Formats: sequence, structure tokens, C-alpha cells
Amino acid sequence: MTCQHGYKRHLHVSISLLSLIAATPAFAQDAGAALTPQTPSPAAATNDQDAPPQVTDTGENSDIVVTGFRAALNNALNQKRNETAAIDSIVAEDIGKFPDSNLAESMQRIPGVALSRGDGGEGRNISVRGLGAQFTRVRINGMEGVSQVSGSDIRGGVATGRSFDFVTFPTEIFSSLSVRKTLSADVEEGSLGATVDLRAPKPFDQKKDFIFSGTARGIYNDIRKDVDPRLSALVSKKLGDTFGILGTVAYSKRHIDEYAYSAVDVVPTTVYGLAQPAGTANAGVIFPFCTPVGYTFRGAPATSPVPGYTQPNGVAIGADANNCSTGNPRTGTAAAYDYIMARTGVNGRPGGGVYLPRLPRPVKSSQNQERLAGSLTLQWKPSDNTDISVDGLYSRFKVARLDTMFDARSFGRAISNNGQPLTSVRDIEVDENGSLIHGLFDGVDLRSEMQDEKFKSKYKQANLNVDHRFSDTFRVFGLAGINQSRLDVNRLQVAIDSNDTRNWGIDFRDNADIPKIDYGIDTTNPALFGYGAPLSNGDQRGQLSNFIRRNTITSKTFELNGEWEAARNFTMQFGGQYRTNKYTARERQLATNTPLALPAGVSIADFSFVTSGVGKNLDGQLQDFVSIDPDKFRSAVGLDSYVYCNVECAKGTFGGVEEKYSSGYLMAKFNTEDILPFKLRGDAGVRYVHTNLDTYGPITTAAPAGSLYPSRFVISNVGRKYDDWLPSMNLALDITPELIARASAARVMSRPSYGQLIPAGSANLVIQTASFSNPFLDPIRANTFDASLEWYFAPGSLISVAYFYKNIETYIQTTSQSVAFQDIGLPLTLLNGTQLRPTDQFTVQRSNNTPGGPLRGFEVNVQLPFTFLPGVLRNFGALANFTRVRSNIDYVISSTLTRTAPLVGLSPETASGTLYYEDNRFSIRSTVNYRAAFLTAVPSGSVDADSTSNASSIFVDASASYNISDNIKLIAEVSNITNETNRLTVDTNRKDPLYTAYFGRTYALAANFQF
Repeated sequence: MTCQHGYKRHLHVSISLLSLIAATPAFAQDAGAALTPQTPSPAAATNDQDAPPQVTDTGENSDIVVTGFRAALNNALNQKRNETAAIDSIVAEDIGKFPDSNLAESMQRIPGVALSRGDGGEGRNISVRGLGAQFTRVRINGMEGVSQVSGSDIRGGVATGRSFDFVTFPTEIFSSLSVRKTLSADVEEGSLGATVDLRAPKPFDQKKDFIFSGTARGIYNDIRKDVDPRLSALVSKKLGDTFGILGTVAYSKRHIDEYAYSAVDVVPTTVYGLAQPAGTANAGVIFPFCTPVGYTFRGAPATSPVPGYTQPNGVAIGADANNCSTGNPRTGTAAAYDYIMARTGVNGRPGGGVYLPRLPRPVKSSQNQERLAGSLTLQWKPSDNTDISVDGLYSRFKVARLDTMFDARSFGRAISNNGQPLTSVRDIEVDENGSLIHGLFDGVDLRSEMQDEKFKSKYKQANLNVDHRFSDTFRVFGLAGINQSRLDVNRLQVAIDSNDTRNWGIDFRDNADIPKIDYGIDTTNPALFGYGAPLSNGDQRGQLSNFIRRNTITSKTFELNGEWEAARNFTMQFGGQYRTNKYTARERQLATNTPLALPAGVSIADFSFVTSGVGKNLDGQLQDFVSIDPDKFRSAVGLDSYVYCNVECAKGTFGGVEEKYSSGYLMAKFNTEDILPFKLRGDAGVRYVHTNLDTYGPITTAAPAGSLYPSRFVISNVGRKYDDWLPSMNLALDITPELIARASAARVMSRPSYGQLIPAGSANLVIQTASFSNPFLDPIRANTFDASLEWYFAPGSLISVAYFYKNIETYIQTTSQSVAFQDIGLPLTLLNGTQLRPTDQFTVQRSNNTPGGPLRGFEVNVQLPFTFLPGVLRNFGALANFTRVRSNIDYVISSTLTRTAPLVGLSPETASGTLYYEDNRFSIRSTVNYRAAFLTAVPSGSVDADSTSNASSIFVDASASYNISDNIKLIAEVSNITNETNRLTVDTNRKDPLYTAYFGRTYALAANFQF
């Protein structure tokens, strides 16, 4: 029996299971076909893209023709088997038909790959073997590329790194992707985790001279309840035997509603409490909340006065025996206050206090997405020895996002902005760790906040590829290309306030992730809110900010390689590459963030609406609320006439990074098949790279006398050079025709993100923090080792186990220390108009190189078509993988404290399983993906919290297709069947809820046409 097959994949499971399976007669018959090693012919390794998915067997000695999903698996498996490095692939199961609707989601089936989801639950980027997206390089048609998006602050804000956001590209314009987990000398540096290759289809990859494929989808989400279109088409034409042209286009619209509870942060009451100054009653005592009427500090004489409240500059804030502040009466109970004081300690000792959500709030995020992408390839093959192609690729991803939030802000405010110490506590309960269970408060400031963001991400690439064989022993190949990624962002933030509200309650007793919140007012009534400049007593009346930003990354690559077969089964490969990356960031902000008075005749009701669906989609715990309509607001206040500035008033971002890489490599490729009694394949070589770095950025300084603004930017320039020698080796030993052992070793490096390299510094005066980047950061470097054993026990089948180890020599961390503002290095004029003093302490964060640590783990992978079963059961198959990773990094918590913890972004366990059925008409499959909880930040950036974490998740997806004819196929898909949420927590021990989001299930119906 012969078998046409193709696919490549990595599978690992226990040998005892296979021993039982192999014992069955039907399986033994199929497995016997694999005992004689065969090199797949080009036809066998190519997906039959002109026929519907099918598996046919018309007789015992007839051919088996495998197409569709199973053929895609086989095709990738063959590629894996023939490689010397550890490479896993996903290939299109049909022309223009990738196995999944999102590239990142496809890669979850590859062992060691974990998915991070973005807005609407769609796959955004990946981590490989515990190393996050910033350590993974992506090449498109052989050129490194960066795709940028902007996200809410909880999802990373505006991109400034090197990671690749897969959400910007549709799957339909690519024919294959490969994840290279071990490096060879001929692969450019920059990856610590993996190098992902995305390939667009070429005309001479197709069997027919003319092909047309088109797919139309309708997509529906059960939260938004809109039907959105997704369309794609591919046309390929060969003009004679030497020239071909292929083009793809894909267009989609998507409307997303996402509901969430967000705490923003969780802080102890000691942080925003007021320590009484020396020489006053109860000097040194922390008063985290407004003291009740007649309250005296325990142990103090009965004649002690009721503690008053003053600003840091010593000016009283309207406090007296009956009022916390003007118009804000003392209503707290002594029992509740003593309960907090007992946990806080007399001097607010670290680790004490009650832990409260800083800005507890419901969030509704609504998005309108539009994605347009396409590719065009011109290919000329005048002979079998020459292949020249020009590839062009374009993608545009447009998003209009409106986030509305309803905050309780007093718990995140200090005395200087009428915060927590002016709030009365009437009832409170916490658990043994100090985490809030429920509480009732008066004097709580409420804010309705709106963030309106429109961003557009564009990616353009063109490259020339040349491959020519001068003789049977000498070949030259290379490429020249340019790509550009540009991100344009316009973000407007507006808020309205209702201050000193009463009867505000929060309760986690019914739901540990989403509290029930009662506001004490009609949250949908705009008349209860104010907008304008702060009142004379310091009460806030809204917020206004707006920035317009453009990030541009332009890359150019020139590469030339040679390959010389010096002897049979021994080839020398060599080459050189010159690359340039240029990153620029430009941002302008409003010259003033102080809300101006509304024009005469304009009220909040004129530019507001009610955010609805909050209670329905957040388990009935939270309420609908009044929100700002961004377009009506712009019109009502005349925002177009407002002044924007940048360098001249120290607002926004102005910076850039320019990198030049010159590299060369020498590599030997060998095969001992004709020399030794065993077959050992491999490559060994070294790559040298010289990096030339120039970076510039803004440093805030005092403005000259007579300036309209108190400060301005001065541009700082930093230049650096460094060299790296990166040896590597990959070995593959064919122990038997079915059993392959692999071993690899390499030295690798990954460069810092662009945002970390721009010399810049800034301060947030509200929460008293400052942050600085560091242009002197060194790359993260590591030595790696991999070993695996692969058993191809039957056609289309594999069990494998792999071990990997990375010794990360250096790491990059953001370290924090407490510094008086006057010692930070920023001008004191920034404090003008605030209640802050130069001696006030700020938490200063800076990026630094720190020691790394080891990372080790193993992967188990299984690919198993059930062809050994009788009848219709032989059409079933399964894929499964499991990865376990461990790492240790010493995180710098403070100048005197470190903590050993896993690498940020590393899930200690990930797993994926797919069960599928496929016959000549019908195909169905379901995939389950599990990702264990992982750290997102160490330290967390807040006080008394060691980290933030993303909770574990299980996502279940399914798809099915039916071939009406050879030319028409119907497709049905559903994502997130179990309505999984995205949950974040803060602190390893307390695990306080930080963020919980619902994005619902997504359904799709599609029709595919091929000619």
C-alpha cells in the first residue's frame, strides 16, 4: 500500500500507550507501511489544494489520497521530520484556508506555545517555552517585522516594543507558519524564545495554472449581537511555464463589546493615610480615614482633641469636630475605625492595614474594528536552477474604541487631593490577609470616566528574493527588502465628578471576582455630576487629557548567502546581512489638563449618555451609569480650538532609536549516511553581529524666564556599539527509520524594547511616581540546550518528548526606590500649582540590567490519526501536547530586598488537545487549550504587593465544514464555547481581584468557493 501524505507536527506521549495500539492487527498493518524509509516526493509533500478534504481507500492495494485538515497535519509532519533544527509548522489545509481564523490561535497546537488574548478574546501574541512575546521574532517572507497596536492600559497601552501583534493580520493571506525553537547560524539574531516564519503563497506552489478561491463569513458575538462580515479571495495564474502571479485580499469588520470589573490597583490604607506631624496631638499616628465624631486615639487622654486634617503645606482643609472637610460630615463608627486602626499599627508599619481596591469600577469597552490586508507575488522561474520573486504585502488595522468607567476614587487619593483620609468608614470586614470582604463608606468621590481612542496600524513590505544554482555544487540566494510599521493613535480622556457621596458600599461575599457595589446616588443622573476647574476647597470636577501619537518602525534588509557542496553530504554555507531599524515616536498633548468651564448654556446632559448592559453582563453585581459621549463633548466645548504642545511644554513623547546591524556567518551542514553505519544529520556554525545604536529622547527641565510654560524638553542623545559571537549546533540522529534523536545548543540574544532605550523621564504628581528609561541597557543573552526523541510510528503519526534548558545570563527589570522629588532630577517648577513639597517622597522606577537565571522544561506531543480502527472510526484523529516550564529570576523589589520568582509571562504548564473527524464530505474538530496562571509584573508597581498575575484559563473552540461539491464548502465555527473570562489578580498571597473581563462566545458561518 502506498500513501500520499504531507504535514508536519510535533507530538509526544507515553510509549506504553503506543505499545497497546501497535498490538492491534489493523494498526500493525498501517504501521508496516512506515517501516521502509521513504523520502516524500514533492507531490506527496504538497497539499492537494484542488480537491475537498477527504480520505479515500478504494481497495487494499489502492492509493490513499489524504487532503484537508489531515493532509495539512501530515504535510507539516514531513517538514519537521526532515529538519535538523527543532521546527514545528502549521500549513494551510486548503488554498486560502488556514486551520484557524487567527494565526496566534493556530500556534496553540504547537508544543510550548502559549497564547495571550487581547480585546474581544482574540489571540494577540504568543510566548514560547515560557518566554514572552518580546523574546519572539517574527519574519514575514524572510524579513523580520514588527506589528504594532494600541490597547487599554490594562493591556499594555501604546506599543513601544519589538513584539508582534498577530491580530493585525488575517490568516487568509498566508499559506504556512513555522516556529523555530532552536537557532542555526544562518538565522539572524534577536530571538530568545523562538523565530516565527510567516509565508505567503506563491504561484508555482499551486498545481493548477489558474486558481480562484473565495470565502465569505458572517461573524456573531453573543454579547454585542451584531453580524459582521469577513471576506477573502485568492487568485493565482501561471503565464506559461516560467512566470506566475498570485494575489490575495482579505477584509473584515468586527464589533466588540467587553464588560469588566477593574480595581486598577489594590493598596493598603497606610498608603493614603495622614501621619500627624511632630508637635501635634498623636504625632506620628496614621489616620487612614476620617475619624468619627468624638473619636480619641486609643490610649490618649480623654481630653485629646479630635484629629484635624491639613494639606502637606500645613493649610487646614475645612476640618472641625463635625466635618472631615467642608460639607463632608464625620459619619464613621468607632468600631469600624478601630477595626482598621488595629490592623494598621500606630505608625502604619509595612504589610499592615486594610487592602482596598484603588479605583473599583465597572468598565465597558466597545470597539469597531476594520481590517484590510493583501499580498501580491510575481514569480519567475526560467529554469529549475533559477527562482526570482517579488513579494508585496500590506495590512491596515483600524480600531475605534470607547471605554467607559465608573470609579470610586477616594481610595486611590491622598490627603493632597481630598482623598482617603476625608472618607468616613461606617462598616468594614476583611479576611485574615487584610483583603476587603465588604465595607460601607461616606464621603466617597465618584467619577464617570471616558476614554475614546482611535488608532490605525499599517504594515507595508516589499522584498526581492533571488535563488540561483550555478552548478550542482554551488548556489547563491538572498533577498533585499524594506518594511514599515506605523501606528497612529488619538486618545481623548474626559471625566465628570460627583464628590462626597454617602452610602457607598462594596461587597465581595457573593462573588470573589466581581463585587456588588451600591453607590448611594442615581448613577444615571448627569445633574449629580460636575465638570470644570477644581473648587476652592480642592474638590475635583472632572478631568481632561488628549494626545495624538505616531510610532513608526522602518526596517531595511540586505542579505546574500552562498552554499557550496564541498563533498558528498557535506556543505558549507556562508553569508552576510546588513539591516537597519529606525524607530520614531512623536506625541502631542493638550497644553493644559485642567478642565475649563463649560460654555454658557451647556450642561453635562448635553454631552452624556447612559452606559447600559453592565448589570446583565457582570453577574448583576454592578450598575449602569452616566457617561460622556466623545463626539458631543468635542462639539460642546470646542475642543478643536484647544492648544497642543510637545517639546516646548514638556508634554508627550519625542524620541527615537536607530539601529544598524552588520552580521556574517559560516556554517557546515553534514550527513554521515554514506560515511558511518548510522545516519547523523546536522549543522554547526557561528554568527558574528555588530550592533551600532543611536537613541535620543526628552529630558524635562525648567523653562527659561518669560516662558508660557513652567518646564520644557531638552533632547538627549546617546550612542553605543557592541558585538556578539553566537555559535550554534543542531544534530539529528536517525536511530531507525522511524526514531530520531535531536540535540541542539546555541548562544542567543534579545535586544531591549525601543521604549526602554529612549532616554526620557517623567513624573505623575497625582500618585507620586516617576519613571525613567535607560539607553545603556545591554541585550538579554542566554546559552541554550535542547534535546528530543521523536517516534514516527505510522504514516501521519508521531510521539515525541523534548527537554530544553536556557541559562539566561542577564535580564532587564524595572527597579523601584523611594526618592524625594527634589532629588529625582526633574525641575521643581513641576510642583507649581500643586499641594506637593520638594521633600515629598516619590516612587522612582528605572529600567536596569540585572542577573538572570535558569529556565528549564519539557514538552510531550502526540499526533495520532485513528487509521488503525475499523470502519468510520478510522476517520477520527487526535492531537495533544503538554509543556512544563520552570524558571527562577531574582527580582529587585527595593534597594535592600529581592524576591526569587518565575519569569514574567511564564505559565508553568500549558496544554492543548484536538479531536477531529474527517471524511470525503464532512469535517469537524474541537480544540481545548489550557494555560496555567502566570506572573504579569514583579514587583507589582503598587505598595505591599509582590506581583500581579493572570489567572489560569481554559478555552474551547470548534469548527466544522461540509463539501457540497468539489467547488463549494460550508464552514461553521464557534470560539470560547465555555464563555471563559480573563482574570488578573494582585499579590501572590492575597490574590486580590484586579481585573475580570467577559467577552462572550463568537460564532461564524462561511461559504468557500474554488475554481
